[in-house]
Amino acid sequence: MLEFKTIEEFKPNTKLLELIKYFTYKTKKGKVKVLLNTNLQFIEPTEYLITYPITLTILEYKVNEISSNPFYIKERKQKYNLKEIEKIITKCNF
Repeated sequence: MLEFKTIEEFKPNTKLLELIKYFTYKTKKGKVKVLLNTNLQFIEPTEYLITYPITLTILEYKVNEISSNPFYIKERKQKYNLKEIEKIITKCNF
């Protein structure tokens, strides 16, 4: 059986949480896990699941500092930066 050890946890992005504070949402912390007896690392992104008034799943990858677009929206299948996410959310805010 494969055994993993969590070596780091990511906190949710406070700027994004401020943008979605009037929405109904759930967050799931991101993690970096290591497969025991190897040096393989697995990265789980921070997940923001917005359920009302729109349905969006936003994934935030904090480990990749090279990319300028750390956010990924599953429904749109595209990467975004924080300013683009802000525009999308403000269009949907009633």
